[in-house]
Amino acid sequence: MGQEEHLPAHDHSHDGLIKLAIGAIGIVFGDIGTSPLYAFRETFDGHHKMALDAAHIMGVISLMFWSMMAVVTLKYVTIIMRADNKGEGGSLALLALINRKSGQKKWTAGIVLLGVFATALFYGDSMITPAVSVLSAVEGLAIAAPGFSGLIVPISVAIMVGLFSIQSTGTARVGMFFGPIMLIYFAAIATLGILSFIQTPDILWALNPWYAVRFFVDTPGQAFLALGSVVLAVTGAEALYADMGHFGRNPIRVSWLWFVLPALMCNYMGQGALLMRDQGAINSPFYNLAPEALQLPLVGVATLAAIIASQAVISGAFSVTQQAIQLGFMPRLRIEHTSASTAGQIYIPLVNWALMVMVILLVLSFQTSSNLTAAYGIAVTGAMLIDNCLLAVLLLTLWGWRKRYAIPLLALFFTVDLAYFAANMTKVPDGGWFPLLVGFLIFTLLTTWSKGRMLMMQRLRESAMPISIFIESAANSATRVPGTAVFMTSTPEGVPHALLHNLKHNKVLHERVILLTVKIADSPYVPDENRIYLEDLGKGFHRMVLKFGFMQEADVPAALKQVDTCGAEFKMMETSFFLARQTLLPSARPGMMIWREKLFAWMLRNAESAMEFFRLPTNRVVELGSQVEI
Repeated sequence: MGQEEHLPAHDHSHDGLIKLAIGAIGIVFGDIGTSPLYAFRETFDGHHKMALDAAHIMGVISLMFWSMMAVVTLKYVTIIMRADNKGEGGSLALLALINRKSGQKKWTAGIVLLGVFATALFYGDSMITPAVSVLSAVEGLAIAAPGFSGLIVPISVAIMVGLFSIQSTGTARVGMFFGPIMLIYFAAIATLGILSFIQTPDILWALNPWYAVRFFVDTPGQAFLALGSVVLAVTGAEALYADMGHFGRNPIRVSWLWFVLPALMCNYMGQGALLMRDQGAINSPFYNLAPEALQLPLVGVATLAAIIASQAVISGAFSVTQQAIQLGFMPRLRIEHTSASTAGQIYIPLVNWALMVMVILLVLSFQTSSNLTAAYGIAVTGAMLIDNCLLAVLLLTLWGWRKRYAIPLLALFFTVDLAYFAANMTKVPDGGWFPLLVGFLIFTLLTTWSKGRMLMMQRLRESAMPISIFIESAANSATRVPGTAVFMTSTPEGVPHALLHNLKHNKVLHERVILLTVKIADSPYVPDENRIYLEDLGKGFHRMVLKFGFMQEADVPAALKQVDTCGAEFKMMETSFFLARQTLLPSARPGMMIWREKLFAWMLRNAESAMEFFRLPTNRVVELGSQVEI
């Protein structure tokens, strides 16, 4: 079918698989792993309080287990993870894969908008996850050391400031400790759960789906509202797919099925068993599972797990931003590589500090993890619903599954996710408005940049002179000077504006003129042998196209060093790079509304210069301005 090809070349020996599976436990499962801190408590003591009786406890645990089986195990681990874009996962990678395989069909524009909105919702999620995870972990102090309960918010803010401050140093070294810490955390929560449910073994019957069904039959209204909190048990499922490029499909499957899922269910059943024995433990069933002497160490381990969960989401925000920039949905931003050996280890200062400010504002505004969980579910369920739409396109159009298999499966996923999304919509007044507001703002920015860029390129194309006419008229009349001139142009046809301006003002042409376009492919990586397209236009003029994958750094000087079919080798001290800096003039021409044109112009002014983005030598760059009406 094509969905099995292009997986990253990971070490799939037995030892390699175990190593990668432990690494996946450290990075991928932090978000879903910290859900027991608040998910079970919120179902009974959150925004829609519910009676603490055996029928409700059994119903909730049954719902949690079967949600994990349907959403995480079946949908993400079994099916969606087969849809890799040359090893990479995530909404944008999936979108690029669909675009590449489907071509320009009528429905692709709608699918692109859905994928972009899923990406916008992810940013809301990446603000809420660190806030809710760290707050819920530190709140254990109110149980273990009540005297410190007044310090919960200041400690949480201090952790956030520390976490965001170390991002620029890279996470490679810290990442080595993630796996072992999360192994200890999962082992601890599983052990505490087992010690609790062996005292009340009847809780094991909750794995029977009949208890979830009976919950809905007996109290349909309460069961529906409970879904808004039950879904917190599967938050982080989309991270399995997004992080697939780092670990490969098999290690994630192994660590989920054989370690993470059993540990989570042991803990949830332990919490349920505890509440059947002692309803007073509802203030924090997670921490009350531990004996008093172990509660403070548990706060420490849970806080480390929450920091790791936050780290994974922050790294994910950097990775998604890089993909969005390369695929043309965001202006160029400064990207720093924090590891010489690992391509994916990047740091984006603007994203880092913006996230930090938003996370701290969330902690200070909402004050408790219980208040924050109202905001949490909507971003996650919205993204999962959109993933279903992308999955429907995959199954029915690209993979060609038979409808009698695909439609019942899609119906199950849509039913489950729509129920979760509808239940979370009841929380909009309590904080659910926040991720929706963030989502719509970022969606507006992404679509404005994409549309504006397309309009600008159209206008430049309309006014471009054919290159053959230019070469004939200019090559003989202009004075030729030694050296190489590289004119960067976004469209691989016509004469670049920078070339026309240079000739007009300086009245010279270099001996070798390269018209260079950088293109970003729909795949994550482009091999070196497919990087360069070169066309000799005659009289010292050459058209060059450099192709990079959306996960690669567009390093132009490094790529030019590989060129050996264009005369002498490229020496940076003998090469000048000419860039056109466009100034936009909003106009009444059809295209975008004036306010969006002004927004696009502001984004263009604040984008990182092409010189830094393409790693051009600073002392060899000439910028020439031009005005464009869109």
